[in-house]
Amino acid sequence: AAGFALGDRVGVPWLGHTCGTCAYCRRGQENLCEAAEFTGYTRDGGFADYTLADAHYCFPIPGTYSDEAAAPLMCAGLIGYRSYRMAGDGKRLGLYGFGAAAHIIAQVAVHQGREVYAFTKAGDEKGQDFARSLGAVWAGGSDEAPPEVLDAAIIFAPVGKLVPAALKAVDKGGAVICAGIHMSDIPAFPYADLWEERRIQSVANLTRQDGVEFLKIAPGARVQTSTHAYPLERANEALDDLRAGRFEGAAVLRMDL
Repeated sequence: AAGFALGDRVGVPWLGHTCGTCAYCRRGQENLCEAAEFTGYTRDGGFADYTLADAHYCFPIPGTYSDEAAAPLMCAGLIGYRSYRMAGDGKRLGLYGFGAAAHIIAQVAVHQGREVYAFTKAGDEKGQDFARSLGAVWAGGSDEAPPEVLDAAIIFAPVGKLVPAALKAVDKGGAVICAGIHMSDIPAFPYADLWEERRIQSVANLTRQDGVEFLKIAPGARVQTSTHAYPLERANEALDDLRAGRFEGAAVLRMDL
């Protein structure tokens, strides 16, 4: 089905199906489809031993990745890549919240010759060291100003107060991309911080083209995922550890543990 053969390894992303006929689908914005279905939300799967997926929305897994290493690419990697693409091609990129998505996209950005500035929770020296180990030229707390003005910033942490902070950090014409599916309320800020053609933009889901592009780039950039595996029955523990920031990188559920 859809170019796959029996036994092929495939990745099942968040976007599980679209109608193909609504105005958004017809103009290449299937990520905004009026009837979109999402894996683990409106379609069963994700936290399960087995799942039924639409082959047209699955991706072949690059042979250089194990199943565990590939899993974060299908979610954090894909939404991270869409956010990265929307941020533009400026040289200095700020990443607010250095978790699953940021640790992948930082490697892509460094491979493409960009300077990465990583922002973590204040005092998170372990997270900052992790960012530097992946090529960040600077890492500090989200309450700090970067040493250089940024061309763009991506906010992965669902913290609304980071939006005004990122706006102050980006240059004229710069973009602040909000990558999360949800975020706490954004506090008021002066129009002067937005002026001079700075912009704020949210990211919704992904398109299949995003996946095709990213899964070609990741092996070439030698992206390595930092994973922490849990058996399926400990899924709630994995989520708690993720929220508490008890590890760097991504949590992965494995059925063979």
